[in-house]
Amino acid sequence: MATIKIQQVKSRINCPKVQKLTLDALGLHKMNAVVEHEDTPSIRGMVEKVKHLVKVID
Repeated sequence: MATIKIQQVKSRINCPKVQKLTLDALGLHKMNAVVEHEDTPSIRGMVEKVKHLVKVID
């Protein structure tokens, strides 16, 4: 299955707790961290919730 790389580009400081938990679920704990996940609808939904904090690397 296809994979996507997700990079955190903005800080989680002053974000709502729900968004912080979403970043944790994606495996992003530090700035500029990059994680790789399978391209599933659930992962895409989590990325959509925090799209202002992350960047999808192709």
